[in-house]
Amino acid sequence: MIIFRLDGRSNAVPYLQLVEQVRRALRTGFLEPGDRLPTVREVAESVSINPNTVLKAYRQLEHEGLVEGRPGQGTFVVGSLAGPSLASHAALRRELRSWLGKARNAGLDPEDIEALFGTTLDTAARGPCATARSRYRGGAWRRWWDRTAPARPP
Repeated sequence: MIIFRLDGRSNAVPYLQLVEQVRRALRTGFLEPGDRLPTVREVAESVSINPNTVLKAYRQLEHEGLVEGRPGQGTFVVGSLAGPSLASHAALRRELRSWLGKARNAGLDPEDIEALFGTTLDTAARGPCATARSRYRGGAWRRWWDRTAPARPP
């Protein structure tokens, strides 16, 4: 079962943080159709927020067709965001954990690691022909990735 966490440093409002955590869990295969999400009360108590905030997140996910509320039973996953690359996630996760260990051993703290990862991702997104750093700010690196990533099998 998913365990929610809120980041007080994030610019995202709490309900959107919950929504994004569910999306991420669906994308990585940690949540699958048929899985039950924690109850509104459980989430509200575990992260110390108003139950209406959790309800708003669950309603957003329901609107997106990812979850479904069943009266008296709970909220269940009905959609998926996992793509065909899900099979490679385990190997990539192991490599990433190894890299994180090396970064820690090199003396980087979590903020340093995040900054290094973010700037490296930004640099990769700019590609060899980009001239302006601002070209791929925000979600633009994803658009670059979509253009340059190998085609997915049908």
